[in-house]
Amino acid sequence: MRVHFIAIGGSAMHNLAMALHQKGYEVTGSDDVIFEPSKSRLDRYGLLPKDFGWYPEKVTEDIDAIILGMHAKEDNPELNKAQELGLKIYSYPEFLYEQSKNKTRVVIGGSHGKTTITSMILHVLHYHEKEVDYMVGAQLEGFDTMVHLTEDNDFMVLEGDEYLSSPIDRRPKFHLYQPNIALLSGIAWDHINVFPTFDNYVEQFQIFIDSIVRGGSINYNEEDPEVVNVVENSENQIRKIPYSTPEYRVENGETLLQTPEGEMPIEVFGAHNLSNLAGAKWICQHMGIDEDEFYEAIASFTGASKRLEKIAESSSAVAYKDFAHSPSKVSATTKAVKEQYKDRQVVACLELHTYSSLNAEFLKEYEGALNAADEAVVFYSPHAVKIKQLEEVSADQIAQAFKRKDLIIYTNPEEFKTYLNQKDFTDSALLLMSSGNYGGLDFDEVKGMI
Repeated sequence: MRVHFIAIGGSAMHNLAMALHQKGYEVTGSDDVIFEPSKSRLDRYGLLPKDFGWYPEKVTEDIDAIILGMHAKEDNPELNKAQELGLKIYSYPEFLYEQSKNKTRVVIGGSHGKTTITSMILHVLHYHEKEVDYMVGAQLEGFDTMVHLTEDNDFMVLEGDEYLSSPIDRRPKFHLYQPNIALLSGIAWDHINVFPTFDNYVEQFQIFIDSIVRGGSINYNEEDPEVVNVVENSENQIRKIPYSTPEYRVENGETLLQTPEGEMPIEVFGAHNLSNLAGAKWICQHMGIDEDEFYEAIASFTGASKRLEKIAESSSAVAYKDFAHSPSKVSATTKAVKEQYKDRQVVACLELHTYSSLNAEFLKEYEGALNAADEAVVFYSPHAVKIKQLEEVSADQIAQAFKRKDLIIYTNPEEFKTYLNQKDFTDSALLLMSSGNYGGLDFDEVKGMI
């Protein structure tokens, strides 16, 4: 089968390209810019385009499928050529469904926790040498790619993202998978550039629940009232199985999980991650992993990339980076670090980087999000606001939104780096939360500060 990718350089897209190459497909692709690590990984597989840009002559009648990435625009010349030729054009999630329509599809949805839960499930299955197809939104230890596809495996585990499918398909990705087994971890308003109201956002999860195959199942976080409302009001004929945060305690910086066999130390921490663990356990049991086997495997799970990832540690200090950017994630992550390091000063740094977080109206959703930190810092780039063509937000607006009088605010990357370099982190836990890099911060440099 011959497949051509329009916008092959994206995180998800290049992983799918490599997975199809490994499956034996003939894969080509284009993009106008490709960054690391996508560039080196595509090059390793012989899939890196020779020249960057869009070349309609690459799109020919003998192509079996076009896979269109979100980075492309509606007027993309290669897309227009494919439409003229009447070629089959798939969005990323559409193609994954095509690859898995004869398998049992397991879809993990939710505003937060879905990458971690999917990663936990795959870690446990990998530990017990149970082969499955998968798509996950982070690079995992022990896994070469974020996408794996075969003809033979019975299960396909999919991280169910609520963001849009492609420039010409405005449906959320997780509406297209039609799960047999599903999980919903939480609902907290995000992506306001696409879902301008909270009700509109919640509706996407209602559609997700209704898309579950009749006779299938949904495991859901019963501690989230929005999740409970959406799941329990669905008339879809499916099994509805709640889960909640298991019992645990923290002692000397170590989290001990209560199991039927007694307390067990685990590598991940924080109430939100223990809740994620409870959801993952249910899904693994649906897939044939019993409770004892789950606990044996999960003890060695250290987390997904950029999700409370430890980047530096000394005898008296520790530093983590986390992808957290939405208010609910920032709050949960900050609380988790403070709970784990009760006797240390927690310094929480948040970069406002996404469209939602830089929106002046949405900012008020962050009220109290950094309250668990002993010292709270917010960084944002006025340049990023201009690029996103948003109304400029002021430091005063940010201070008012967070409702924290001692909030430290930086808008200059060099001043923020100076702050970190001059800070004494003895007896501290540093938490760096962002989907960006604070205007060019080298996270390796942080190791020298701790």
